[in-house]
Parts: sequence; C-alpha cells; structure tokens
Amino acid sequence: MKNIRNFSIIAHIDHGKSTLSDRLIQATNIIAERDFQNQILDTMDIERERGITIKSQTVCLPYQANDGKTYYLNLIDTPGHVDFTYEVSRALASCDGALLLIDASQGVEAQTLANLYLALEHDLEIIPVINKIDLPSADIERVKIQIEKDLGLDPQTAILTSAKEGIGITDVLEAIVNHLPPPSGLPQEPLKALIFDSHYDPYRGTIVHLRVFQGEIKAGDPIIFMSNKAAYRVEEVGIFRLNRLIQAELSAGQVGYIIAGIKTVSDTRCGDTITSKDRPCDAPLPGFKETKPVVFSSIYPVSSDGYLELATGIEKLKLNDASLIYEKDSSVALGFGFRCGFLGLLHLEVVQERLEREYDLSLIVTAPSVQYQVIMQDGTVSTVDNPALYPDPGQIALTKEPFIRASIIIPDRYMGAVMRLCLDRRGININYQYLTDNRLEMIFELPLAEVIYDFYDRLKSVTQGYGSFDYDLIDFRDTDLVKLDILINGERVDALSQLVHRNRAVERARFACQKLRGEIPRQMFKIAIQGAIGGHIIARETISALRKDVTAKCYGGDITRKRKLLEKQKKGKKRMKMVGQVMIPQSAFLSVLKTPTD
Repeated sequence: MKNIRNFSIIAHIDHGKSTLSDRLIQATNIIAERDFQNQILDTMDIERERGITIKSQTVCLPYQANDGKTYYLNLIDTPGHVDFTYEVSRALASCDGALLLIDASQGVEAQTLANLYLALEHDLEIIPVINKIDLPSADIERVKIQIEKDLGLDPQTAILTSAKEGIGITDVLEAIVNHLPPPSGLPQEPLKALIFDSHYDPYRGTIVHLRVFQGEIKAGDPIIFMSNKAAYRVEEVGIFRLNRLIQAELSAGQVGYIIAGIKTVSDTRCGDTITSKDRPCDAPLPGFKETKPVVFSSIYPVSSDGYLELATGIEKLKLNDASLIYEKDSSVALGFGFRCGFLGLLHLEVVQERLEREYDLSLIVTAPSVQYQVIMQDGTVSTVDNPALYPDPGQIALTKEPFIRASIIIPDRYMGAVMRLCLDRRGININYQYLTDNRLEMIFELPLAEVIYDFYDRLKSVTQGYGSFDYDLIDFRDTDLVKLDILINGERVDALSQLVHRNRAVERARFACQKLRGEIPRQMFKIAIQGAIGGHIIARETISALRKDVTAKCYGGDITRKRKLLEKQKKGKKRMKMVGQVMIPQSAFLSVLKTPTD
C-alpha cells in the first residue's frame, strides 16, 4: 500500500485536464505511440469535439520514481461541468489527493474554487499545477498571487507545466509520489468499498468502478450493496490500464473494477458502499445520495413512425447513463414520445446529440422546465414538471419553485452588466467580494427556471468570455406561477404550453406568437395565434389569408357589384375557417424553444 497513490485532476472547464492526463499516460508508457490519440480518456465523439469530459474514466499508471521504486498511480478522471458535481464528489471521495489545475492565462475561475472546496471537504492533499505556461498571454506571477489569496494554498509548491508541450510532466509525477499520502485501511478488516462510477458492457453487464477502503475482494465472493440490499456473487476483479486487466484480488487502498452479473447500470448507484454478505462492515461510507434530475423535457420523433427507434435508443442510452430518467408521454400535436429528466442543460444537450448521432434519429425536444411544488387548497402537495399536468388554478393555494445559489467570478469592469443580467432574471444579490485587485466573486440567489434557458450564454456574452459560473440548488420558494397556453385558430396546442412566472408571461407569449407567425404557412383563411393564461388572452398575432382578387373582373359599374362579391368571399372564408385544419411545421416548435434573446 505504501506504493499506491490515488489521485484526481480537478479544474475549471478547458484548463487542460484531458491533455495533462494524456501526457501522464504517455510518460508511464502503458500504451504504444502508434495506438495513442489525443484525449485518450475521452471516448465519446461529443467529448472530443466539445473539449469536455462527460463520462469519467480511471487508469492505473505504473511509474518508476527517482528513488528507484515502482509506484502505482490511480488516476480517477472527473467530469468538468457543474451538472455532474455529485459524480465529481464521489470520485474525490475515492482519492487521497488531487492536482488542482489552473490555466496560466485565465487564472482561478468559479469551478476552480468550487472543486477546491469539494476536495477540501474530503480532506484531500492538494497540489496546485499551473498549466499552459507556453502561451504568450500566460501570467504566472498573477496566478501565483491568486493561488495564495483566493485559494489559500502555498504558491511556492505550484508546479509549472505545459501539458500540450510536455513541459514539467516528470515534476508532476514526482510530486504525486512525494507529496500525496498513500491510502490507509487494513486488508484483514470486513470489506468496505465505494462505488464511484459504472459503465455497461453488452457481453458482461454492468462493470462497477470502485475504491476498496478496507478488506479484500476476489472472484467468487458474495457481496451486498448497502443502499438497496441487492446481493451478487463476484465473477471477476481487476484494474484499469486503458483496458481491463484481470487481477486475483483487490485489496485495501486499490482502485479497480468488479463484474458480478449486474443487469443494468441503474442497479449500481454512484456513492453506494459494497460489503461482504458473509462478514458485513458496520456502517456504509458517508456522502451517498440519490441523483435527482432538475431539468425536464419531452422528446418526440419528428415522424410518428420513428417512435420505436426512439424507444430502443433511449433504452440503450439508459444502460450507460444511470442519471437519465424517462417515462412514456404523448401529445395531441406531436404524437408519442418520452418525458425525460436530466441533471442539467448540458446533460439534456448531450443526450439529445447522442440519440441523433448514435441511433440516427430526428428529434423534437420541448421547452425545458424545472420541478415546481404545487400546494392545493386541501393541503396536498404535488410535484409538477409538465405543463400538461398542471392542475386547475382555482384549486391551487400556493406554488413554489427551486432556487440556486450562483457564484460568478468576473473582472470588476463587468460588475454592472452582470448585476443587470441577474436582477433581470429575478435574482437576489447576496454578497460580493474582491478576490484580487480587479477580480470579484458575486453571489446571487436565482430561480433555476431563469437559468436553464440561456443564462450561461448571456453571461459569457456580457463579460466577453471572462465570466465563470458555478451553482448549487438550495431550496424551494414561493412563486406566482401560471400556465401559458398557445392557441392556433382557437385550438390549444399542448406541446407549446409552458409554465412561467406571471411577470414573464406576456414577454414569452408575444415572443412565441411572433415566432409562430413567421413559421406557419399562410392558408386560404385568416389564422389567429394567441397566447393565453386560462381564458385571458395576453398576446396575439394574425396570419392574413391568401386571397383571390374577386373584383378583378369588374370594370366600372356600380360599387355595389364589387361589395356583393367581397361579401360573398367573406362568407366563404368564414365557412372555410370553421372546417380548416392548420398544419404546424416542425420548425415552428423548434423556433418557440429559442429564447427571446436569441
């Protein structure tokens, strides 16, 4: 155990975490140069294109240090986005130390701070690493001052690297060996292991990623999951070397995987504790909680005959993504589909993109919404995330919506613009403090419903790319919620309904009506597009009818001849409107999903 180091790399998005992982893997020679490719731990196309880590990976790196001993460095890779904070916290709970990576040109950002606090909660040893020192805009001294003032770490221990150029990689490996503590725990104690991730193999079932804190686990052992009391027998244990490497056993301090004939990823819960069935440990490891979706949206196929392919696609995707939840849904306008729950807006985008790419589907995704608490007059409380299930307003006593605490780090010259943006989104300014001479952290409490649309894009826009943003859910608060319906030719279109705050309703309704007016083709009769709250119309646009010039054949003569022809046409249009059907093109649904600022 003295020669094992379990560590993670934590950083803000795009500070070079995947590139540093690549260099560490190359430096330990566990893969031939001809098989190597950049971002080797990012296995999905979306991860490579966007430069983000969505699914964390683990790899065991054998490293011969300067003292002549061989050390086994278990790198537990973590996702970088705020949507996956719980997964990051479980991965950090499996580590004994962490490399805190900071971009030499960008400096300390919101998620750098958030991830540092997460790591300190788990009592991890932190090694600051300043990356991208080869950039012309790198300001190493400024970053060292930020490390001391903002993070409270010793800037003299910071390692200077350029992962892209391969500078300082040996220094990083030596620091891991010399400064991070070896794992603790006794092999003879009852088994206690933490699940920090899992993935699905079509031939072997679920492969569980775990860190053994005490005891031993080997093939043939009966085990039990402490959260749901599910019992299994271990078929195979091993470690990760990019591929799986079978071992005789995993002992205290080691990180690896087990295969135990588990049918779906949902059966293994991130943060759960595994123990022996015959000799269980006394208490599970702390910190386990169910991952709860916060953003909800319905997904429909563009053509109704694509429903079966969509059902198959979502089912297969669920095998590898335990945090995705879904149930069957139907709409009068769009047919059959699924109502899905996601960890955040990035998670929604990733699922949509994977379904379209991997299963060749064309999809319509309805406007995302959050979960609201609705308290009825009789005292019953229900949770509503779908406008179609919103109860009769006359029976509602109170509605509540989720609030988040947002931490925004910006250069101080953008303070006014960020303040306006947050107050416009019904935010409450709790606090702000200067981190350095010209950088400040602003703390806001905001309704989650105002953030899930385009808040992050707007923040990047008003701060010219310098703003960074991190948030966590805090509680539910009273709100004045209304259901906004869109009526086309007097018919309510259920797929376009939204739950909005009353102050936002008129703005949203006008925007939706204007967008639909541009998308719906003209008919032989006049079409009214209306936004309504209950029976009260709050916005309207009209698509004028295609008209034949019936008076063209009248040359001269009395005006009554023309009037008679126009009256006859008017009656015909009225009759046509009563029986006419308005076909809404798919592009109309997509246009309404865009926000008024797009």
